[in-house]
Amino acid sequence: MGDRKIGLVATIAVAVVVLVGVSVALLAFDPRTSGADALRTGGLAAGSVVALYALWLNDRRRRVEEKRQELETQRQELDRQRYALEQQRQALEDRRTDQDRDRAADERFARAVELLGNEADQVRVGALHSLAGLARSHPEHTQTVLDVLCSYLRRPFRHPKWTTPEELSPDPEEWSEITPELEGERHVRQTAQRLIRDLLPNTTDPDPVIYDLDLTRALLERFNLSDRVVGRVAAYRCRFRHTTNLNRAVFHGSVHFRDSVFLARIRAEDVQFRGKLELRGMLAHGPCGFERTRFDGDVDVKHVVCRDGAYFGGAICGAALDLRHARFLGTADLNFADPVPMPLLDDVEFDDKSRLPSAWPVPGTATRN
Repeated sequence: MGDRKIGLVATIAVAVVVLVGVSVALLAFDPRTSGADALRTGGLAAGSVVALYALWLNDRRRRVEEKRQELETQRQELDRQRYALEQQRQALEDRRTDQDRDRAADERFARAVELLGNEADQVRVGALHSLAGLARSHPEHTQTVLDVLCSYLRRPFRHPKWTTPEELSPDPEEWSEITPELEGERHVRQTAQRLIRDLLPNTTDPDPVIYDLDLTRALLERFNLSDRVVGRVAAYRCRFRHTTNLNRAVFHGSVHFRDSVFLARIRAEDVQFRGKLELRGMLAHGPCGFERTRFDGDVDVKHVVCRDGAYFGGAICGAALDLRHARFLGTADLNFADPVPMPLLDDVEFDDKSRLPSAWPVPGTATRN
């Protein structure tokens, strides 16, 4: 502001000098010039000086504004670069945090798996709960945890409560006493089963994640998947003790109970089997209830033996139904909902009280009321 005042004063002074100088010079050197003309010409010259100063001042202001805009652009660019660097730093920090969390999760997982081999059953139960907690806090590990829990249930295990009377050894000393270690392992396995159910999504969840189960050759007790959403289930050659509850479950993949033994009741009412259901070679000592169940895939019941009742009343079968060589030794209710499927019925055995659709032919040894 001080420089501008000095420049303005100097410009006015120069303009006055020019005014006086031009006027005097015209009067001195040109006798024809009147005083008014000399003054007018001097005024124009003085005005030109002021105009030149104004132009210079405007140009200076323009250059200052351009410099200011350039500095503002540089400042914005620096802010943008600083923001980008801050984002990169935050991303690196988040990545490091994720890596630390993943490393801690991996260490926790490895430690829990290691503890599953501990001799103390309470330690194994703690390890199972640790794995379940890991799956809840890190959902991306849920399938892996379920695989480990299923793998634990697939471990060899012999217990007299999974033995039918026909299979009992004639040696009375074989199961003369059930050791605490054997009972402890049974309770650990029950915990594994319960945690598997807890980790599976509920049928009321809006967008459930689909998980698979591999339980081949497992000994299961009070196995319960009711109201759960499951993918593929591989339960080949399993043994199920007490009631097996599948009520209202939704199976998105194929379900295989091939060659499995059910020592008690099967409850599978209002279930949705969206893939194939394989019961081939299954032995059921208790009643099998599949009322109002929906079968979207093929149903394989070949060589099945049901010693008690088998109930399919109101069930919907939208694919092939294969009953060849099946044995229904108790009352069977196979009155499916419309449209009634036309099954393969070669060498099927029904008892006298079984209820079959009127449209079914009953070949061979099969009987029907």
